[in-house]
Amino acid sequence: MAAISSLPYNVPVQYCLPQPLVIMPMTFRKAARTLLIPCLFAVSTAYAQQPPAQAPDPEVTAPQVTIFPHTDTSRYLIAGQANIIFQGHPGFHSPYEGTNSLLARGEYKVSMVGTLFLGLQLHHNLRYNTDAIYNLESSGGRGVSEALGLAGFTNLDVVRNPNLGSVPYTARVQLHQTIGLTDKLIDTQRTQLSLATKVPERRFDLRVGRMSLPDVLDVNGPGSDSHLQFLNWTADNNGAWDYAADTRGYTYAFVTEYDDIHWSARYVFGLMPTVANGVDLDWNLRRARGDNYEFEYRKTPFAFLPERLLSPERKGAVRLLSFVNHADMGVYRDAIDAALTARANGDPSAVPVITAHAPGTTVKYGFGLNFEQELTQDLRTFGRFGWNEGQHQSFAYTEVDQTFELGGDLAGNRWSRPNDKVGLAGISNAIKRDHQQYLALGGLGFLLGDGKLNYAREDILEAYYTAHNWRGLFTAFDVQLIAHPGYNQDRGPVAMFSIRTHVDF
Repeated sequence: MAAISSLPYNVPVQYCLPQPLVIMPMTFRKAARTLLIPCLFAVSTAYAQQPPAQAPDPEVTAPQVTIFPHTDTSRYLIAGQANIIFQGHPGFHSPYEGTNSLLARGEYKVSMVGTLFLGLQLHHNLRYNTDAIYNLESSGGRGVSEALGLAGFTNLDVVRNPNLGSVPYTARVQLHQTIGLTDKLIDTQRTQLSLATKVPERRFDLRVGRMSLPDVLDVNGPGSDSHLQFLNWTADNNGAWDYAADTRGYTYAFVTEYDDIHWSARYVFGLMPTVANGVDLDWNLRRARGDNYEFEYRKTPFAFLPERLLSPERKGAVRLLSFVNHADMGVYRDAIDAALTARANGDPSAVPVITAHAPGTTVKYGFGLNFEQELTQDLRTFGRFGWNEGQHQSFAYTEVDQTFELGGDLAGNRWSRPNDKVGLAGISNAIKRDHQQYLALGGLGFLLGDGKLNYAREDILEAYYTAHNWRGLFTAFDVQLIAHPGYNQDRGPVAMFSIRTHVDF
């Protein structure tokens, strides 16, 4: 465990390429082909050259995927992980830059995150289990361009406030209580956030404490883990879900969840930050809070397909999410009108400022859809759709008012590497008209601001290959192609390359 907390987070993190390459403008379709065609060719070649996958031999022990072995029978859990990402991009076409732009010159940086997971079953009862969870975390390094200039930023590990440093902090501390409503038990997998290996088939799950809301909401099997899967913010989470969190991505929250045989319902409320992307949380629940609701149905969403196309035994799930945030958020239209009035009164340099408003609570709401579907033993597909009303300030996650995502992953059984995985996803993000005009007039969000804007959707294509090297050691290569970074068709496209090393202890 000491190896996690003593990672060398003081490694220099920013270097500029001496003679940056420049990617000239091209259509996103053409850029996507440069990545998609080789990926599809590689997958099809692997399938063609390898014999059919054999059923797993029950006598063969599954490969160990942690450095140290862990038992499922102990009342306590001690585990950890480290994630190191080297990420960079060559220079790209950009006739201008603003305060919050992705830098057009070539650059690369390193981010590092280490987490210590501690858990204890305070009350070990198959029907009424109580867990105490504590996570200590350290986040070092920085993102390219200080994590600015992209709505779908390319590294989910990056802290959006680079001045916080790598001093360890409490990421999660919570109590988890299971209340069984039946004596019938089902198997479940032990995780860092839930220690039981058997739970009642019908039950309530309660959590209270410090957590990240994506721990329990908008979870998606092929598309939620930036340490072994996709890296982009809007690939692993619903970009239009402006979920309650501080700048590190955590908040204090209360979770109520009911689980039945094929469905679950969840309600979560969490504390909002006092300012957009802020470190401090507002504890006045009458003034600020985030209310979140989710319904999950654990059956295939494609049951209408004939059995010859999709076996009814293949697992699937669909999740419907809604959120309502109360916070001291600005209104884009008010900021725009104030700037236009100032210009009409003789100040041609006036720009809209979203934070220049009288204090008061405003409301932002939105919806999300999330599905996943097993297609074969090794192949899964998934997708997301997200929408929010877009009139109020992007406040806690990222600057997205609408998002579409479709992707999938493939396990490496065909080439005799069952713990390897290849993934491919396409994401298209958008913002509403007032948000567009705000940026076009020179306004700054907490992530975006090129000084002007020639609007277009921000389109992203991401592919990765994660290789299992030995026990808990994984490495991955990741490529992201981004058209219209920061919704600006005057800039880009951008090619972002990443190498990730992940260790599970």
